[in-house]
Amino acid sequence: MELQVVGKLRLALSPFEPQWANVPLYLTARGLTTSPMSSAGVRFEVEVDLLDHQVLIITSEGTREQVALTARPVAIFYREVLAALARLQIHVSITPRPNEVDNPIPFNEDFQHSTYDPKWATRFFQVLSRIDLVLKEHRAHFRGRTSPVHFFWGTFDLALARYSGRQVEPPANAGSIFRLGGDAELICVGFWPGNAGVPAPSFFGYAYPKPPAIEEEPVQPRAARWDAAAGEFLLPYDDVRRASSPKEEILEFCEAVYAAGSRLAGWDPGVLIGRQPTSSVGVASERGR
Repeated sequence: MELQVVGKLRLALSPFEPQWANVPLYLTARGLTTSPMSSAGVRFEVEVDLLDHQVLIITSEGTREQVALTARPVAIFYREVLAALARLQIHVSITPRPNEVDNPIPFNEDFQHSTYDPKWATRFFQVLSRIDLVLKEHRAHFRGRTSPVHFFWGTFDLALARYSGRQVEPPANAGSIFRLGGDAELICVGFWPGNAGVPAPSFFGYAYPKPPAIEEEPVQPRAARWDAAAGEFLLPYDDVRRASSPKEEILEFCEAVYAAGSRLAGWDPGVLIGRQPTSSVGVASERGR
């Protein structure tokens, strides 16, 4: 819920981009950031430090405010963030209702959610920081349009999308999120901590619109499978972290999903560049994370 508060600042102060590219947060060496924004002439960004457990609001003039990440109700955090922004002469109105969660409680009324575990917040960040660099390596050998590797604060997934360049007509009854975001053909891969339907952290991959019979494709590595309920390929995180080379396991999965989806959907094979050897991306190679 606290990341939703931060994310909604970016949503409110950034011009809309196709597929909601103005919404996500990005990995830093210490956590997540909105990247720079502007409000009434004040240029600033919000950084979520998941090592020292604080939210930093930093302006281009050198001023800053911070709000601690501690165990207390969301409503108090929300109030403190707005007060810190006001002290920096940043005045922004956001919708206080959370997105993409069951039974949403407006931030200013949420005294129910108050848990914050620093150890697990840092561990989650360390996992994201390793996966971020592997997905960037996968992104690097594609000539076409791609998203950045970015973190969606509504669904809590770190994702990368490649696009064919073809438009898609969303279903007539689609909600606003899908109607504005589901208008382009894409193949997406990423990492997700799971939910009640998929109760384990997993890597995911899918093609949209779903090509006929993609679920029958033998996507690698061996632990990968098609999940009918989720409508995508899943690769359990625990299988990856036990592999001799987690990085190669992730790349094999991403490339297999792309190969299956692009072939079945008739994408131009010329947009793919051969992988270049790298020695610096040892991101996901630490075992036991």
